[in-house]
Amino acid sequence: MSSIICKDLCKTFQQGEEIITGLDRVSISIEKGEFVCLSGPSGSGKTTLLNAIGGLDKPDSGEIIIGGIRIDNLGKGALADMRLHNIGFVFQAYNLIPVLTARENVEFVMQVSGMSASERAQKSMKILKEVGLEGMQDRRPAQLSGGQQQRVAVARAIVSQPTLILADEPTANLDSVTASQLMGLFVELNQHHNVTFVISTHDVRVMKYAKRLIRMEDGKIIADENQ
Repeated sequence: MSSIICKDLCKTFQQGEEIITGLDRVSISIEKGEFVCLSGPSGSGKTTLLNAIGGLDKPDSGEIIIGGIRIDNLGKGALADMRLHNIGFVFQAYNLIPVLTARENVEFVMQVSGMSASERAQKSMKILKEVGLEGMQDRRPAQLSGGQQQRVAVARAIVSQPTLILADEPTANLDSVTASQLMGLFVELNQHHNVTFVISTHDVRVMKYAKRLIRMEDGKIIADENQ
């Protein structure tokens, strides 16, 4: 499901009197199972491209095809359904629900998709153990460190076994040890479960894990290298 084709994507934003170019005729193809990093300075377009691929933001023009389905012209319901079953999101701001425990945050996605309570509990406990949070399932986000919160966010992203994970600056708030552990987890998911990863970052610690590094500047792709 996770081969990605973007054709001639354009996106602009109005900022006061100024028109900002987010994407300038960007075309890219990403195969299933790739581990890709989008890099570039702030404002280069990497987050805009990530959000477009995830259907969180629509391009002004161009096409986005994921797993053979064109998503840029899908209706809201169909797009939400496609995201729910096929794409996991990991954001810089962990976006956890503060009143829910770690386990309840992970279960939330499965609850939306209509899974039974017993199956949700079993899957959430298994995934929390996999990301190193065994014994912390009943803690709320405020009782967890930044690294632990990010692990909850990762567990939530991967629990429904998506074929594609989009991560926006996932290590921005993490120390080097925690960042390294998180990237190790991503690599393991990529290698053992063939999950496609597209990660937007300007963190060199993250870039060294990439099999393919795409550099962006001013809404354009300026380099695309396998490494």
